[in-house]
Amino acid sequence: MGTTDDAKNKAEELKGRGKEAAGSLTDDQDLKNEGKGDQAQAQGKQKITEAADAVKGKVDDVKDKLTGH
Repeated sequence: MGTTDDAKNKAEELKGRGKEAAGSLTDDQDLKNEGKGDQAQAQGKQKITEAADAVKGKVDDVKDKLTGH
């Protein structure tokens, strides 16, 4: 995981915000909804990345305790 995934998720969220804004400006409800969906998907991926990082950190802590580091 890490900063690469964080950057990709943030870029996807920003793309969604752009679509939502464009949909609002052009009164295109489909584009606006697509943008909201992109944002939700990016936020979901970010939560998964954060959870995976937390689990990895706990696994590393246990591993360090078992190896005496």
